[in-house]
Amino acid sequence: MQSKKMKLADLAKLAGVSTSTASRALNNNPLIKEETRKKLQALAKKHNFSLNAAASRLRLQKTNVIAVLINFDAETEQSIDDPFLLKVVSDINLAVNRQGYELLLSNSYMAGDDWHGYFIDGRRADGVIVVGQGKQQARIERAASAGTPLVVWGDPKTDGDYPIVGSDNYLAGCMATQHLLEQGARRLLFMGDPAHAELAERYRGFCEQISKEPQASASLLKIDITSQAAYEVINQTLLKEGLSFDGIFACSDMVALGAMKALKERYVSIPNDVRMVGFDDIAMADISSPSLTSIQQNTRLAGQVLVDKLLAQLKGDKPDSTQLDVELVVRQSS
Repeated sequence: MQSKKMKLADLAKLAGVSTSTASRALNNNPLIKEETRKKLQALAKKHNFSLNAAASRLRLQKTNVIAVLINFDAETEQSIDDPFLLKVVSDINLAVNRQGYELLLSNSYMAGDDWHGYFIDGRRADGVIVVGQGKQQARIERAASAGTPLVVWGDPKTDGDYPIVGSDNYLAGCMATQHLLEQGARRLLFMGDPAHAELAERYRGFCEQISKEPQASASLLKIDITSQAAYEVINQTLLKEGLSFDGIFACSDMVALGAMKALKERYVSIPNDVRMVGFDDIAMADISSPSLTSIQQNTRLAGQVLVDKLLAQLKGDKPDSTQLDVELVVRQSS
């Protein structure tokens, strides 16, 4: 038998396994025992056999690809270069690769409204991990109703026919606000848009803690989730009202850093004049000046849980939503 004419069926026969098992083994699918995978891969190397991945996918009706879709709202200026989104995608990618799958990164603009048609019917992916619920869940719900295997990174308290993995945003809001109050802040700002499911829970925790302190007051600055939006709105607020606040709870670290820039340019001392807490604990939070107090989300664990739940759906299971713990990381800004 000449190696250049060897087919997958020939290799499978040599190994004493089925053709589908041979294909999965060569694709390093974790459903195949490691011993079998190594045996097939050694035989393939010995006989100079190269798997036709495209043909294999068509035959098995499986792409061995997981799509990660960044769900942006139409009016947002937020983009994939946001450090927190990059961190989430990176941790999901690690979990995807550990399971022998490839990752396809996309966004809601590219996929359009018909996610099932784009990813599943279009043979681009076996399932979808959606990062961000956005301001409304219509497209997510349509995809789930169409039978798309999907898991969402968002707020796990949201009702839906699909599993959601996310942090305890309400508790995080309580923790951040209580910390600001304990540090002496009494005129607090929440920076973010509560129309987002996750941010709504953070804002609810913020308001809950403020209500427990009779001398405290709360204001909402409804903005996009970008540092530029935060920078502009803080500048506008200072011009119109002066320094009318002494504490800020920002919906993300990038928002907090934008606000910090505006305050520093106007010689407002942080934390002497204004105490600040961000959200996400990105790497920049630790190296900013002053360093930023932030709510830490366990994205490494989240990535693993998201992938595990999606793979469970591909096997026919119906996993529940999962809420992850958060931690307050105290630094100079508060």
